[in-house]
Amino acid sequence: MDNILIIVAAVLISLVIGIFVGMAIRKKIAESKIEGAEKEAKRLVELAKIEAENLKKEEIFKAKEEIMNARTELDQEIKERRGEIQKQESRIIQKEENLEKRADNFEKKERELDQEEVALKEKEKELEELHEKQMEVLQQVAKLTQEEAKVQLLKAVEQEITTEKATLIRELEQKSKEEAGKNAREVISYAIQKCAADHSAETTVSIVALPSDDIKGRIIGREGRNIKALETATGIDLIIDDTPEAVILSGFDPLRREVARIALEKLIEDGRIHPAKIEEMVEKAKEELSETIKEEGERAVLESGVIGLNPELVKLIGKLKYRTSYGQNVLNHSIEVSNLARIMAEELGLDPKLARRAGLLHDIGKALDHDMEGTHVQIGVDILKKFKENPLVINAVEAHHGDVEPQTLEAVLVQAADAISASRPGARRETLEAYIKRLENLESIADSFDGVEKSFAIQAGREIRIIVKPEKISDDQMTLLARDVSKKIEEEMDYPGQIKVNIIRETRVVDYAK
Repeated sequence: MDNILIIVAAVLISLVIGIFVGMAIRKKIAESKIEGAEKEAKRLVELAKIEAENLKKEEIFKAKEEIMNARTELDQEIKERRGEIQKQESRIIQKEENLEKRADNFEKKERELDQEEVALKEKEKELEELHEKQMEVLQQVAKLTQEEAKVQLLKAVEQEITTEKATLIRELEQKSKEEAGKNAREVISYAIQKCAADHSAETTVSIVALPSDDIKGRIIGREGRNIKALETATGIDLIIDDTPEAVILSGFDPLRREVARIALEKLIEDGRIHPAKIEEMVEKAKEELSETIKEEGERAVLESGVIGLNPELVKLIGKLKYRTSYGQNVLNHSIEVSNLARIMAEELGLDPKLARRAGLLHDIGKALDHDMEGTHVQIGVDILKKFKENPLVINAVEAHHGDVEPQTLEAVLVQAADAISASRPGARRETLEAYIKRLENLESIADSFDGVEKSFAIQAGREIRIIVKPEKISDDQMTLLARDVSKKIEEEMDYPGQIKVNIIRETRVVDYAK
């Protein structure tokens, strides 16, 4: 047992010793490896330092080489710029020399001018003295003072200038009339020949024919209820009198009058006339009128050749069928203006599409001027702006009565076409009161001028005949008077077409043999 323990102890001791020996060996091996690694690391560091030094030397060499190249290029550029600067300096020196020469010449000329100025002043003084001597001699010969002679001279010059001015005005007017009048007559006559529209008289009544007088009682109804219902529904007065087989519809609004006419004709055709049926027929008449207005607008657009109009504008154009102005149907007038403007635009090489469009729309405001405040021009402009119409068309509409300046020649043609359509014989009529007032204004304008003895408006106001006092107005002054009268008429009066100013100067001598 003791031997076993000894052996075990011996084995354990040898194991412990072996472990310690192994650890010592391993430590030695590790230390040797570390030492080798450190040596290798030192060697690598040395190699890296050497390579870095080599790279540094190479980069320094390259940088020096680039600096040398840059210096060479910079020297070359400096030489070139120095050469340019030297050339510019030489040019500047040459210019300075030239300027000095010119300055010397200017000084020389200035001295010469000063000498001439002195000489001129001396001559001017001599002339003034000579003029004073001549004036004294003239005053002694003519027995007139200087002021009196000046007055006579001014009168003579004024008379001479008046004569020359009148002669020049007559020549220029004659020449311009011959040239412009010929061209204008050709264009306008050609346009009128190709365009003609019917005219309808302005009226505030419509007549409905009856199959017999017996129907009048049915229209009136028991205690007048039928006629009251019809008048209330349409806003039109029915006049039932002794006129055989006819009922008169009276009203200012042509659309309402047309509704009443259609409704009454439908009631007569149906035979059943009572308040309920009247309301039904009035509604049908309104629908029928609305369809007619649309068809008339489409017809006008088709006839005038205008395309691309807003449907609402087409309806407003159709409403012009039931609107008259001084007895002229506005729809026919608008179509005629459109065609006239288009024809004249084609003849003059302008835009016919713009001219015909503006001509058709120029009186569009008259479709609503019974319902809205303002002139038909302003109403038409507002409507066209609302529907985003071409600004040039809007300007032509706004300018066709001279409210604004026309921006295009087509707008001027619309003015001319409107005047042509309105002033043709039979195209329009005006009330007796407005007619007489216009003639009185025309004569009062002529009588307002000094030297006018009498004036007469003739040819329905198309001509004003003026008789002047011969002792106050000379033949040359007549030309100026005619122009002044014409300008005043243009400024103060509104009239269709043109007014001829005819001035007559007559000298009579009466003597008696005794």
